Amino acid sequence: MPAEVAALQVLLEGVPLPATKDDLVRYAREQDGDADASSLLARLPEREYRSIDEVGEALAPVQPSSGDGSAEVPREESDLPPGGDDYLTPKPTPGAVRNDAPPDNPPQKAIEQQTKTQNDQKERQDKLLGD
Repeated sequence: MPAEVAALQVLLEGVPLPATKDDLVRYAREQDGDADASSLLARLPEREYRSIDEVGEALAPVQPSSGDGSAEVPREESDLPPGGDDYLTPKPTPGAVRNDAPPDNPPQKAIEQQTKTQNDQKERQDKLLGD
C-alpha cells in the first residue's frame, strides 16, 4: 500500500491545489488513465486537499494520532539533578579541585614512580636492541 500511495503522489505532482476529491480523481484519469489510481483516490474522504502530502496521509497514515490519551504521564523526579542547583545555571562558578590523595602517597610521588619505571623500561629495551 505505501508503494502505491507513493506512486499516486508522483502521478498527482502537477495537480492544481487546493483540490477536492473529484478534482484529484479527474486529474489522475487525465494523466494516466489507470484504474488503480482512481480506485485508490476513491477511498479518500470528501474534503479539500491543500497538498499532495495530505492526500498520501489520508490514504496511508504515517503520522501518530494526537490526543488519544494513551501517553503515560511523566513521573516526578526521584532526586536532585546532577550538579545540584548549578544544573540550570548557564555559567556556574567552577569549584576547586580538592586534594584527596592520602598523605603518605601524594600525587607527586606517584608521578616520580611512573617516571622511574618508564626510564627502567627504556634502559632494558635499549640493552635488548643493542643501542
